[in-house]
This record gives sequence, structure tokens and C-alpha cells, in this order.
Amino acid sequence: MRVLIAPDAFGSTLGATQVATAMAAGWAAGAPHDAVRVLPLSNGGPGFLDVLQHALGGTTVATTVSDPLGREVPAALLLVEDERHRTAWIESSQATGLHLLDADERDPSLTSTWGVGQLLDAALAEGATRIVVGVGDGSTNDAGAGMLAALGAGPATALARGGRALGEARGDCLIGLPAVLDRFAGVELVLATDDETPLLGLSGTSAVDAPRKGATPEQAQSLEFALGHFTDILARSLPSAPLDLLTGKPRRLDREPGAGASGGLGYALLALGARPVGAVAELLRVTGFGVAVAGSDLVVTATGRLDWAAMRGSVVSGVAEATMETARPVVCVAGECLVGRRETMSMGLAGCYAVADHPRELEAMIADPVATLEARTARVARTWSPGR
Repeated sequence: MRVLIAPDAFGSTLGATQVATAMAAGWAAGAPHDAVRVLPLSNGGPGFLDVLQHALGGTTVATTVSDPLGREVPAALLLVEDERHRTAWIESSQATGLHLLDADERDPSLTSTWGVGQLLDAALAEGATRIVVGVGDGSTNDAGAGMLAALGAGPATALARGGRALGEARGDCLIGLPAVLDRFAGVELVLATDDETPLLGLSGTSAVDAPRKGATPEQAQSLEFALGHFTDILARSLPSAPLDLLTGKPRRLDREPGAGASGGLGYALLALGARPVGAVAELLRVTGFGVAVAGSDLVVTATGRLDWAAMRGSVVSGVAEATMETARPVVCVAGECLVGRRETMSMGLAGCYAVADHPRELEAMIADPVATLEARTARVARTWSPGR
């Protein structure tokens, strides 16, 4: 049997490439007669570049950027050239990820996206004609103001002190925004995210995501006000309002799906003219997932936690949906499976197998994630492989 293993990362425990390697070893132990191909994937968050380099090759350009609190951290771009573009792939979580902060440092009212601006600046310096920014989990809630400041849109003292300080921003704080837009005039900018959260409102990023990043209810309310004030300033600072192609009326960027991604980083990228795409769908396209599925008999995906949030906009849901057209079965190996059979079937999964079903198994998985994942995958292989 020909098996395609296409997993996501297991949170911050194992990257997608590590998960794929462990699962391939487990499948080989359980069904050594099968032919296994691995294709690790990502939703735009941590590990985005590793997945792309595994599939596309390219050249890694090392650099240093600021983390959410302004400390220097190593980062990289991935440059891939073809006959049309010199594409720079960026993983925003290298500069904004929650993994960069200790638990007691997580305060989205103070964290900044300045480092993402440095990554974009580095991509322009490398002569990129196309820049794809993967936007997944982040620790910021500043509507991308820090990123704009790093690119020269305005003073760091006003824009790079976190989301709370934006409530005090003056109307001229984005005086350099037209010049920044000119820098990107000849560049195709792409926002790759599966987060469809808007910027403002009861379902916006401050209300929904800020508490997960450490904000109190009072801080979340303060951030909502501050980001609303900032959007008014940005709308007045744009040389011309972007228009809706269907109605011809000005677009409200703060209401666009994905504007609230990573605390509003998506909003600032949209203001720079970025075209939004689904991160998982984009990776499936550029990695040749369709061709790989056509040459397989079974697809095995994986994630650290299969819950209600993973039922859409995740690697697992994206793999299941893309495979459905080929009539190949898809099964999932999850660290924890927190939804029932009905839900997994509605996603298009033929089965879901948890590495940890009980507290004791969860402890074992945390202690040795590779060995427990290999063992569970080997059992799945013996279930699904027809033998020689």
C-alpha cells in the first residue's frame, strides 16, 4: 500500500517535520511492506518555513529581529526563485510567537510586531518581487502598528509600544505610510492565514484572542478601544481607500476576514495591499499535495489536539477536504482527540486515533512524544495496512 503522511506540528512539542519523521518510523515498524511518503504541513504558524524548505528547497537567509518585547532573536527568510518571481517566504511567529515569551511575560497590551517589519525589510533588501507572510499564532495585539513603524510609517515611540499605547496615538503618527506603500508598489504581497477573525467587535481579535495571550477582561476592553482609534488614523493616512471590486465602495479593512489574525497583524498587511489566501490551501498547492494524493492509497494526517477549533481552518480539515475529491481515505493521529465520531466523519476523516486517551497516556506522551507517537502510528498501520 502507498501511504502519504501529511501532518501538522504537535503544538510547541514537535515540529511538523519531526512529527512526519516519527510517524514514518512508526508506520515502517507496523507495516514494513508499505511505501511511505512524508509531506509535513503548517497553518502559517511556527514551523511554516521548515515545511516549505522540506518541499521547495530554496535558500535560507539568516537574520536577527526583535521579539515581541524588543529583544534580539534569530530568524530567517526562505527565498525561492522561478521564472516569474523571486519569492520570500516569511514566518511571522519567528518575531511574534507565544513561544518567545515566558508565561509571566505574556501581556498583549505591551507586545509589538516590530520584528515582522524587520523581516519584510530584509525580504525587500533581498530583491523579492513576491512576499508571502505566514500568519498563525502570535503574542501581539497591536494591529500591526509595530510592523508599520519598523518599515518607516511612523515613530516607534507611538507605534511600537504595544496595542494599549495606540489609544494615545496622534493623528499624524502614520505620516510615513505613503512612502512605505511606495516601497511595496512593485511587490506582490500575500497574507497566508486561516484565521478569519475580524479586527474589531465582539468576535474581533481583542475580544476573542487577547485573553488567550494573557489579557484580563479590562485589558481586552482597553485594547479594543485602542485598536479602534488606530484604525481611524490609518484610514485617514491611506493615500486612497481600497475599493470593493463588486460595489465600487471603499472597503472596511478592519472587517475583512483575517484582519484580526495574530492580534491584527493581518489588518496592517491588508493595508499594505496584501492579498489574503488560506495558509493551508497555499501550502497544499505549492507542495504538490494533489499529485502526492493521486499516487497514494491512504492519507494519514496528524495534529497535537483535534478539537472544535480544528474542524475548520486547520491542517487536518484542509487535508481531509482536499483528499475528499480523490476518494482516498484519510485518517488522523492526534495527541488528543476531543471531538466525537460524528464530528470527525463530518470533516471527512475515516478514523481518528489518539496518542493519549487517558491521563497516564498523556503523561507518557509529554515525557517522550516521539516514542509514543511512533508506537501509536505503528498500531494504526497494522489496522489499515492489508499486509503483503
